[in-house]
Amino acid sequence: MDWPNVLVVARENAETFGLADRFHEISDSAFDVSLGEGYDVVLVTNFLHHFDVSTCEAFLKRVHSALKDDGQVLTLEFIPNEDRLSPPGEALFPIVMLAATPAGNAYLFAELRSMFENAGFSHNEHRPIPGVPQHWVVSRK
Repeated sequence: MDWPNVLVVARENAETFGLADRFHEISDSAFDVSLGEGYDVVLVTNFLHHFDVSTCEAFLKRVHSALKDDGQVLTLEFIPNEDRLSPPGEALFPIVMLAATPAGNAYLFAELRSMFENAGFSHNEHRPIPGVPQHWVVSRK
């Protein structure tokens, strides 16, 4: 599920890597369309920071329902340190969200963990990615 131009590239990549038979598109709003069920993994990349906490939690509950019992969600986000001043790239990202979204934010890991826990996820791990301002949050049912 993504914008149509992104899905074109995703399909091309799936074909290139021999995964076209496992690739399917879901169109419409991520908040309204059925996500399906039985997924091992759901990727949520550069998405949550566009929305307020309650909207994120509602979406994550839907993702939780779409996963198998042992499924996990891999979330890619800009996550500043607890001081909200470091590292520089992550600390500056909330300004982008303030200017570009009605309610977005660069959430601290503690805030993201709370969202995931409120959505039913029991294990949440923060994994910074060396050399880039984005971080993984790995969450399991």
